[in-house]
Amino acid sequence: MTRFTPRAARLFGLAAQQFGWPPDVFWKATPAELASALGLDLEAGGLDGAAVAGLRAMMTEKEVEHGRGT
Repeated sequence: MTRFTPRAARLFGLAAQQFGWPPDVFWKATPAELASALGLDLEAGGLDGAAVAGLRAMMTEKEVEHGRGT
């Protein structure tokens, strides 16, 4: 099982870098608000493989820029 904490930290990092969200804004945001900020359509039934790959690519690039990537 994957732990929630590392995933939440990465998602917060993405929101902070991409949108300038401070921690309180991130933690108060609903999943729908975060999806909207990411340009995702929750009515379409969730993420498809291409959307997940795009999010992974964005995070990987940011982690590499900040010395946290592989």
